[in-house]
Amino acid sequence: MTRLGFVLDSGSCIGCHACTVACKSEHDVPLGVNRTWLKYVETGTHPDSERHFSVMRCNHCDDAPCMDICPTSALFRADNGVVDFDDDNCIGCKACMNACPYDAIYLNPQTGTAHKCNFCNHRIEDGLEPSCVVVCPTQAIRVGDLDDPASEISILLASGGTVRSPEQGTRPKVVYKGANPSSLDPLASAIADDGMIWTDTTPGHPPPTPVALSASPARDDGAAMARTVYTTQHPMAWGSMVSGYLVTKAIAAGVMLVASLLVLLGHGGSRAAVGIVPPMLAGMFL
Repeated sequence: MTRLGFVLDSGSCIGCHACTVACKSEHDVPLGVNRTWLKYVETGTHPDSERHFSVMRCNHCDDAPCMDICPTSALFRADNGVVDFDDDNCIGCKACMNACPYDAIYLNPQTGTAHKCNFCNHRIEDGLEPSCVVVCPTQAIRVGDLDDPASEISILLASGGTVRSPEQGTRPKVVYKGANPSSLDPLASAIADDGMIWTDTTPGHPPPTPVALSASPARDDGAAMARTVYTTQHPMAWGSMVSGYLVTKAIAAGVMLVASLLVLLGHGGSRAAVGIVPPMLAGMFL
């Protein structure tokens, strides 16, 4: 069985954004959201500083939490191992966005449904490579069958590679070569007080270093924390809506349980008390 995957060579990436532009063009991705994006991280202090580039996207995990949590199977695994999505089945509940440990899923503001990198599966089915692979000027993005030992990416991975958040147990199929650890670990870098380049800081990625970041094990050596100088905003998908969702659904369920209890106790003769008012109240809170 084919298991398509990406090898992203951060050592060859020049941060040109050709892949992000090609992706937006290929899929008509609206402004403000991204299927693939770049993260710039700087390490060291002037004049001995370095800037590291990393391409971020859906990891097409073998054990994808977004697929497990989707109530309508809108996210599914294609025959080639790609985690794809079906707009017609998506109800826009955002459960997948919260389940994904890579912030790779967004809600399309035009359709209200969840979108993400789908490996340009429509191109794959036609025997073509994903658009990001085609436009990369340094061949920093490679694709192939991870189960084929003779494939290009299997040969590249023979010398090792790194994945994002391996502790999540998702078994991602996007592997990084030559990536600086601080660009893959969100706790190893932070946005400085003076913000980022070419972008404004927002509540989605505020400038102050969170307290939790200062305790990162990667900084026990006394070195300065790596600085995120460019990334995209990934606001919390639900926030206070989670508690509101749980409360309103609990009220709706409670009303119907009370109505059922009245019937069991022999008070089901009143149509208004059992058959009209409870369903109306429950419907208001659903």
